[in-house]
Amino acid sequence: MLASKLSEKITGSETPFYFYDIELLNETLHKFTAEIKLYGYQAHYALKANADKRVLGIIKSYGFGADCVSGNEISLALKCGFDPSRIVFAGVGKSDKEIITALKGRIFCFNCESIPEIEVINSLASSLGVKASVSLRINPDIDAHTHKYISTGRSRNKFGISPWTFEDVIGVVKRCKNIKLTGLHFHIGSQITDLTVFELLCQRINELQQWFRNRGEDINNINLGGGLGVDYEDPDKNPIPDFSTYFRIINRNLKVYPGQKVHFEPGRALVAQCGSLLSRVLYVKIGRGKKFVILDAGMTDLIRPALYQASHKIENLSSDKRMMRYDVVGPICESSDVFSRNVLLNETHRGDLIAIRSAGAYGQVMSMRYNQRDLPLSHYSDE
Repeated sequence: MLASKLSEKITGSETPFYFYDIELLNETLHKFTAEIKLYGYQAHYALKANADKRVLGIIKSYGFGADCVSGNEISLALKCGFDPSRIVFAGVGKSDKEIITALKGRIFCFNCESIPEIEVINSLASSLGVKASVSLRINPDIDAHTHKYISTGRSRNKFGISPWTFEDVIGVVKRCKNIKLTGLHFHIGSQITDLTVFELLCQRINELQQWFRNRGEDINNINLGGGLGVDYEDPDKNPIPDFSTYFRIINRNLKVYPGQKVHFEPGRALVAQCGSLLSRVLYVKIGRGKKFVILDAGMTDLIRPALYQASHKIENLSSDKRMMRYDVVGPICESSDVFSRNVLLNETHRGDLIAIRSAGAYGQVMSMRYNQRDLPLSHYSDE
């Protein structure tokens, strides 16, 4: 299916490069926005998943706000035309410079993760003569059943405010005259495929927001973050996540009070499947009991397998010969520079074009210049 979307111009391009299926991106965004409109929910796209400017422009055109985790992401979102009144700023370690960027940009709110952060935002807002809207990012201590590096909602994780500190937090918020508490924020992890986890999250949110209501705090916004996973094993069979079931679970389990708005911060679920990393085979090396396919792409271009032990479907787009088993590796001087071991590929030779699928999220945006390698370029299906 992927091969049919690659033009001669694209396949003739220098590798490695990222290829974006614009038709699939639009279809995914259409289905997502159709679902949230059924419930009146709001969405802020998580720029950390993919910050390609062409991709960002398309996402913005569907009416998304932006979820940012750095001052530079805020600046990029503003430059790309995202409405500042729909930009949220998350992150456990916001610098003074980044906070000032957000305050001057008049963003919607800060998702705050600690008492010291609230106090610093209040001080900087006071110096600028403005009032900052904040949501409290709560750590609900829920196991998202995902990789330990992308789990963010357990008590041992660095993210969020622990419920046992709520009394102190409320006291600080009341003392800070340049702070306005506008909501509660939650994000428990990424690549969540067990949807019952979101039922537990809703139940926990219901309990926690009741605590604030009992103390006279108006909670105008509930933000459930993101985390919905995608099918890395069979992207052609399941190119678009089951948004319908996901939002139905939220709607059935989350208690929403009159006047409250419910927000989401999707990232991976929107862009993962539309992106692939394309690479050429440099060599096929025969080892002792092993055949290595050595690509011109490496962990510098797609770090997920090395960092998260992530699995991506890999295809040889140049061959229809018999299937053989290979270790698919990159050229980087690191033993961790392995995309997959013992993977079935059509018989492979030097010069073959290889596709590493489902790389639209946390792929190109995490690429780096280790070994002084060039950064991968982008190509699009409508070129």
